Amino acid sequence: MTLEDEFNLLVIVVDVNPIWWGQQAQQRDVEFTLSKCLDAVMVVGNSHLVMSRTNKLAVIASHCQDSYFLYPSKNSRETADAGDGSAGHVPSSSGDGKYELLAVANNLITQDIRNVMSRVKVKGNSTHTLLTGSLAKALCYIHRVTKELEASQEMKSRILVVKVAGAAAEDCALQYTNFMNVVFAAQKQNILIDACVLDLDSSLLQQACDMTGGLYVKVPQTISLAQYLLWIFLPDADQRSQLVLPPPVDVDYRPACFCHRILVEIGHVCSVCLSIFCKFSPICSCCEAAFKPKLPFKSKKIKPSI
Repeated sequence: MTLEDEFNLLVIVVDVNPIWWGQQAQQRDVEFTLSKCLDAVMVVGNSHLVMSRTNKLAVIASHCQDSYFLYPSKNSRETADAGDGSAGHVPSSSGDGKYELLAVANNLITQDIRNVMSRVKVKGNSTHTLLTGSLAKALCYIHRVTKELEASQEMKSRILVVKVAGAAAEDCALQYTNFMNVVFAAQKQNILIDACVLDLDSSLLQQACDMTGGLYVKVPQTISLAQYLLWIFLPDADQRSQLVLPPPVDVDYRPACFCHRILVEIGHVCSVCLSIFCKFSPICSCCEAAFKPKLPFKSKKIKPSI
C-alpha cells in the first residue's frame, strides 16, 4: 500500500459553551477568549492538512444545547466541488501566499461559529456542555468517511476534544451511561480520543483517553494553548513514541451517583438501566424499575434432637 492510499482523519471537538466563555470575558485579568481558542484550533487543523495531501480534517462545535459541524460544512463541500473536487487535497497557493484550502477552511469556521453563537438562544446559567452528542456525531462522520474509501485505501482516525466547561462530578452524573457507550464504540473501532482540558479536570475524559489509548493533558496556561496542541496532539499515535510527552495522569475510575452527583467507590447499580446510586432505593429514578427491598435475615432456632 502506497502513501497515497493512507488517509489520516483528525476530528476536533471544540467546547463553545457561551455561558462559560461569557463568564471568562467578564473577568478583566483574563486574556484568553473564544476567538483565540479557535485561532489555536485552526493552527492545528492547518498544520494537520499541510503535513500530507491525504490528511483530512473535521471541526465540530460542542454547544450547551446541540453540536454543529463547522468544517466540513455544506458551504465547504460546495467550494470543494467547484474547485478540484477533493476536500482533503491541498490546491495551489493563492495570490496572497496562502493555500486556498486553508484560507477557505478558516473563513468557513469563523463564519459558522458566528452564526451558531448568534442564532442559538441560551436559557439558564448552567455551564453543562453536550459533549457526548458531539463525540457521537464525530464517530458517525468517521464511519461515513470510512465507507466512502476504496477497497485498497485505509484510514487512521482520531478525535481531539478541547474542553473548557463543566466539573468532573457534574458531567459524570449527567452523561455517564451515554458517554461510556460512545467510548466503547470508539475503542472497538480503534479510534483514539485525546483530551485537552482548559478548566477543571474531567474524569470522563480521563477514562476515555485511557481506554482508547489517547492522551489527556490539562493546560496549565491557557494562553499557550497553541503550543500544547502542536507539541502533543498534532503527531499521530505512531509518531508519539518518538517524542518526550508529559507523564500520564492518574485516572479516576470512580463513577458519580445519579442522585447526588458525588463520586462513589461502592454503590447500588440498577440492573435495568445501569444507573448508579449511593443509597438503596426501591424504585429507580431513571427507568422507574421497582425492586424488592432486602429483608433482614432471621435465624431460626433448631430444636436439638433427642
